[in-house]
Amino acid sequence: MRVIVALCLPLLLMACEPANKHALARVNGVEISSRQAPTTQAALEKVIDRELLVQKALEAGLDKDPAVAETIDNARRQVLAQAYVERVASSGVKPSRDEVRAFYDENPALFAERRIYRIRELTVASPADLVEGDLEQIAASLRARGARFSLTTQTQPAEELPLAFLPKLSRMKPGETAVFSTPGGASAIQLIQAEDAPLAREQAQALIEQFLAGRKRLEIAAAEVKKLREGARIEYVAQVKR
Repeated sequence: MRVIVALCLPLLLMACEPANKHALARVNGVEISSRQAPTTQAALEKVIDRELLVQKALEAGLDKDPAVAETIDNARRQVLAQAYVERVASSGVKPSRDEVRAFYDENPALFAERRIYRIRELTVASPADLVEGDLEQIAASLRARGARFSLTTQTQPAEELPLAFLPKLSRMKPGETAVFSTPGGASAIQLIQAEDAPLAREQAQALIEQFLAGRKRLEIAAAEVKKLREGARIEYVAQVKR
């Protein structure tokens, strides 16, 4: 059912797209067009396959199924909301050189002192389940209590780790363990090895610009939603848990 909804959605959104689309193919007499032409024959064939499934879904009246119609409407609203956010945040998000330089200097663990870490990570759903100590002792304690946890070994550069982990992790020595709170619970991380892999500001500039621009978009979007809420009349009808 979800596959068919996903295939039908582009048809419902066609009215939102600008003109100047490229004709791609005709399927059972129905012309398929898009603002961007597929770059490969395989991509075009997938568009044709989608159209065949959409035609059969429409023949079966699936667009009138209440559950499907609601899902399509929700997806359409999400697309429109995202399009509005993109328009509002389309200008004024490019960071300045000073902003890039400041971010580089404020985050040495990501750049000038960047490292690639090999770690063992134990994760649990409740922060209260973890206490400082040896990783094996923590695991043994959790097993004794019947607590569920996962234990993995991985190699990750600094930028792929949570930013909040880096100040403590960058000071740790091989064999040491530290406990961190996470949105989903908590993690106990044992450092196995750390290899220096610094990035000069010139190397990191594009990445920093992308990150700062994304952060500015989120800030602009949050400010716009706040403004819209202040000017709207909102009446809560449904009773939901807080």
